Amino acid sequence: MDLGTAASGEHLVGATLLVPLGACEQHGAHLALAADSLVAGAVCERVAVLLAERDPGRRVLVAPTLEYGASGEHEGFAGTVSIGTEALRLVLVELVRSARRWCGPVVLVTGHGGNAEAVAAATRRLRWEGHDVGWTSCAEPGWDAHAGRAETSLVLALAPDAVSPASAVPGATAPLPELLPRLRAGGVAAVTATGVLGDPRGASAAEGRSHLTRVAERVTAQVLAADVDEHGRLVRPAPAGVPG
Repeated sequence: MDLGTAASGEHLVGATLLVPLGACEQHGAHLALAADSLVAGAVCERVAVLLAERDPGRRVLVAPTLEYGASGEHEGFAGTVSIGTEALRLVLVELVRSARRWCGPVVLVTGHGGNAEAVAAATRRLRWEGHDVGWTSCAEPGWDAHAGRAETSLVLALAPDAVSPASAVPGATAPLPELLPRLRAGGVAAVTATGVLGDPRGASAAEGRSHLTRVAERVTAQVLAADVDEHGRLVRPAPAGVPG
């Protein structure tokens, strides 16, 4: 159920609340500024369906997507609008405190890696206060970091009109650990003139649908397991047959 269109009532009390966290930031010349928001919202919608199927007694709500995030590393590119880490942390603390007056568990699902510091800090604070809250990311191991093949495929699957394949060009393709010192010092513009971290060429809607299924399955398993690390991040379930 979409919280934005739900009517107030007792049926909302105790429901699991999924909160998609996005961003407004440059994604090369080929993707929409709202790419992270599109992905986070879609993941939450699919997770809500899977949770309803696998835990029929659970009521699940998807909150409206928070469209602005901590995107300071992308401010070297026009179109980016960032509220910063501290502002995002405060927003999330107050958002969860308010929602927890009536809802059950809250799961923050971020589509933008730059939100992680704020989300983790907010979650630690909220858990210390006694709130049932955890967070997770839409990213998967092995994907390029920003506006590359994986993210472009996801947006092609979700909103093909928001992609300009003819404008898709590679950016910095070195492994992220190699780029981090320059990224931290000068932002994304210090390592790529295109704003892309990866290579979007070869992306496809079919690949995007596969990615979306993979992420939604993993987040669903995380929510059902309800196991978090010291930062309040939902633990990635071990593969079937592998001890946890």
